Amino acid sequence: MSKDITRRSFIKKSAKIGVGSVLPRNLLPEFRTRESVSEIAVVTGSDYLANTKKAVELIGGMAKFVPQNAKVAILANPQSNNPGTYTKPAVVRAAIQMCKAARASEISCIGWLTLRDWRTTGLKDVIDSEGIRLEITNLRDESLFKKVAVPQGKALKEARIITTFYNYDILIDINISKEHSGNNYSGALKNLMGINSPASDQTFHRRKWNMISEDIEHLDQCIADLNTIIHSHLCIMDSTEFVITNGPMGPGKLLKPQKVVAGTDRVAVDAYCATLFGYDPRAILAIKKAHEHGLGEIDLNKVRIKELTL
Repeated sequence: MSKDITRRSFIKKSAKIGVGSVLPRNLLPEFRTRESVSEIAVVTGSDYLANTKKAVELIGGMAKFVPQNAKVAILANPQSNNPGTYTKPAVVRAAIQMCKAARASEISCIGWLTLRDWRTTGLKDVIDSEGIRLEITNLRDESLFKKVAVPQGKALKEARIITTFYNYDILIDINISKEHSGNNYSGALKNLMGINSPASDQTFHRRKWNMISEDIEHLDQCIADLNTIIHSHLCIMDSTEFVITNGPMGPGKLLKPQKVVAGTDRVAVDAYCATLFGYDPRAILAIKKAHEHGLGEIDLNKVRIKELTL
């Protein structure tokens, strides 16, 4: 496949994939790695920008996931400005620079969190200095969200996805692994809630979702269900430093493994990062249920893990 691709030809080629999905064809994972064995890269070091670039390089380089002239949406996490609760600016900057080097035609950070969130986490400074766009969807305008059926959903039957999401060819999911007061772990799978309308929050979060096991299981099933209709082309996980108590907003006790993890298999990425907390990945219901949906590999013995320390 030529790396020089126009938007029209991208859509035409994607239409031939034949994957059953409610997503527009331009967002189906045509460029995801189709290896028989899942592969992730883990790079450790104090330079988080260098870690990120090396991790993506180890799994083939950004040009493998971002064709020339593609429009790229980056989903980062500016949820809170407490240490260890938001995606590090250096990790996002590295992704942007790699997309530029791959000659993407457009790069934007998208989501519905406020401009203040982007500013206080330092992510807005990165966006401005790199000269890319920030598209914030107004939470109060439901016309800016698209109702999407979830055919494989066991708990979630309908999602409400921000419409700007459908303007892009490639989705890069860049989250921070961190503790979550309800389901213990937040990572790549859960980050996709960042493009689903919080007006449907009651669908995910029942009244006592962080105390009652049935409600926690419901939340995790909704997260897994959402991932059946949204396919990221690349996951980059910031596991450099994160809260292990009082998540997801913090402040909390910090763990600092100084790792960046990259891969196309979001289940494998989350499974690996969960072990940094000392968890068995199967004990994290969102990961287990996503695996049951066939979204990725949960058994790390079956994952090719490339590790490097800088």
